[in-house]
Amino acid sequence: MVLPIHDINPLRRRPVITWLLIAVNVVVFVFFEPIVTSVAGYTTATPRSVCEQQRFFDHWGAIPKEMLENRPLDAVPNGRSAGVDASGSVRCRLESPPSFVKSPILSVLTSMFLHGSWLHLIGNMLFLGVFGNNIEDRMGRFLYLIFYLVCGYTAAYGFALFEGNSTTTLIGASGAVAGVLGAYLVIFPRARVIGLVTFLFFLPFWLPAWLVLGFWFVLQYLYFTGIGVADGGSVAYGAHVVGFAFGALAVMPFVRELRAAGPPRRHAPDHRWVRRTPWS
Repeated sequence: MVLPIHDINPLRRRPVITWLLIAVNVVVFVFFEPIVTSVAGYTTATPRSVCEQQRFFDHWGAIPKEMLENRPLDAVPNGRSAGVDASGSVRCRLESPPSFVKSPILSVLTSMFLHGSWLHLIGNMLFLGVFGNNIEDRMGRFLYLIFYLVCGYTAAYGFALFEGNSTTTLIGASGAVAGVLGAYLVIFPRARVIGLVTFLFFLPFWLPAWLVLGFWFVLQYLYFTGIGVADGGSVAYGAHVVGFAFGALAVMPFVRELRAAGPPRRHAPDHRWVRRTPWS
């Protein structure tokens, strides 16, 4: 696994929408979500906090069965614990019908700004911060925001089609971020990215974007086809695969225009025009 921390790809303008998306995700996680893990990854959960978090996610997260039927579930956790079973799993009390009103379609939008742990949040925001700014720069702020949200919706409904009648809650910006990664791979395949290679003791290397993002996609695809999309706090690899593929395919017809929309030519000291973009 390669963790990207920076890319060499100049911008024309400040990535306001990317910064705003990161800020909203952090604010929602810190101030609105019931958090049951510490920054270091250690659990601080009690049976009650687990059930409160599950109720929160069922209210604001996307659930495949609800999405496909366009109808909320008949029974959801009420935020109170019913004890711990023999396997150590927390059992939550249910309420039927739910005391809250939920729109399955809008839940896809709200689910994009929820995360299950600090690690989940930091991972998504790291990839968005490194690669999202250049996509925003080429598309323009408004179109980039629409593209980001459409990627998130496509990834979520793709996940729902794979999962069928599952009541597993889908949360996280991963699907939308995956769409941004797919677009970046198509537009800037040769951009240089500095990444920390985890299996080499986090040593930094300069690598081409096609290698970093291509390896990421292959890894997600292998996880998806090998073990599927797991329950609970695990990862929705199917959403990653769908989001990435959609983002890449969506920008392919416009790749020339998007590349041409890059930083303007700069006048060099020797009076010759040069381009600053390493991928062209």
